[in-house]
Amino acid sequence: MLNRDDRPSLWKTWLSRQLALVLLVVLGLWGCSQPDLSIESGTRPRRTAEAIAPPVELTEVSPPEAIAQLKIALDRYRPQVRIKQPRPDEVLRTSQVNIQLDVQDLPIFKNKTLGLGPYIQLILDDRPLDPIHNLDQPIILNDLSAGTHTLRAFAVRPWHESFKNEGAYAQTSFHLYTKTGSHQPDPNRPLLTYNQPRGIYNAEPILLDFYLTNAPLHLVAQEFDADEIPDWRVRATINGYSFVSDRWQPFYLKGFQPGTNWVKLEFIDESGEPLQNTFNTTAALITYDPDGNNPLSQLVKGQLNSQEAESIIDPTIVLTPETKPDTNPPSLEPEPEIQPEPVLTPEDTLPEIVEPEATPDILIPDEPEETTPSPAAKNATEADVSGDESVPTPVNGPADTSDQSAPENISPTSASQEADNNSDPANNEAIDEAETETPSETPSEAEAATPAVQPED
Repeated sequence: MLNRDDRPSLWKTWLSRQLALVLLVVLGLWGCSQPDLSIESGTRPRRTAEAIAPPVELTEVSPPEAIAQLKIALDRYRPQVRIKQPRPDEVLRTSQVNIQLDVQDLPIFKNKTLGLGPYIQLILDDRPLDPIHNLDQPIILNDLSAGTHTLRAFAVRPWHESFKNEGAYAQTSFHLYTKTGSHQPDPNRPLLTYNQPRGIYNAEPILLDFYLTNAPLHLVAQEFDADEIPDWRVRATINGYSFVSDRWQPFYLKGFQPGTNWVKLEFIDESGEPLQNTFNTTAALITYDPDGNNPLSQLVKGQLNSQEAESIIDPTIVLTPETKPDTNPPSLEPEPEIQPEPVLTPEDTLPEIVEPEATPDILIPDEPEETTPSPAAKNATEADVSGDESVPTPVNGPADTSDQSAPENISPTSASQEADNNSDPANNEAIDEAETETPSETPSEAEAATPAVQPED
């Protein structure tokens, strides 16, 4: 039986244990609220000698909401990727290599409007190739150097996150003309394949993604300390700030500086030493331009509607062009084409009808021509009546009076003279003789007299 003096000590022991338990729970809850980068590394991201200035605070955040929803929809697929050509350890006698892939349980396509869709990423040695969105098109590698090469292929989601299920990754090594052993990883050792980030980004967070091959489970690696199964970690260094993670999953990070950024991934063991294998340490340059706005950044910022977002994971959803005309009411701008209405061609034709100078074509100067022969005709008649044919006839009779209009003008003058001479019968007889003689004398004598007079002048 316990003494009374021992009871306080037992009470204190029990109380201390309860306080320790509460403290552990509080610390655990506090740790869950902190970024995973700090928990797994034990410290905040560590600055190295390669760190840029000013310092940048790297933080891990949750995936964007639109990406999280699309990922759930794509989780029903378990893509299986296989490299049919070239065959493993094949020796080719050409510098041109034809690649053939076989992909099952994943639709491979690219949305024509957004340029995004599930694809196959190819990496030749340590160089990424263009994404494969169409397996029906030939894949040809040209101008390869002689020696050993390794081709890696894996399935990728539209926002560049790799599938990590069994069979989503394939790898083969082949040789051109001869074997050199370079660019050939050990197929039995852990291998890290760097996926993202690459290229240009217009929005944060930016995806950090990789694929692991032959990486043992942590429980298996930690079961026996004396075995040859190494436990592993992935060390990421961004602009000189590094952190360590023991999880194989994508990370969405913030803290990149505008402009050029560099990223390095290392596959290391539990003591921080590199796990030796080809490609286990990879570095890449990326560009962060927050002023841009490409389709990926629109997805990250939630600027795509539900139909647009689903169209990059479902090939049956086609963005109808009807939405584009609706968003582009300028299609009604053909109204300016009605401008020809004010430009009335009749207005142009009316002055054209007035412009022809028809009034001068009416031969206004012909009127004096009709009047000029009248006094000449009068003179001619007076000369005929007076009977002085020798003097006035050749002088006053110009060549123009040879027209047949002269006798027409003479008739009214003769009529007037008849009216004046009706009172004198003697004159009437003289006028009658003149009328009978005038038509015979005018055409003949004028023609004959004109050439006779001119030489005399």
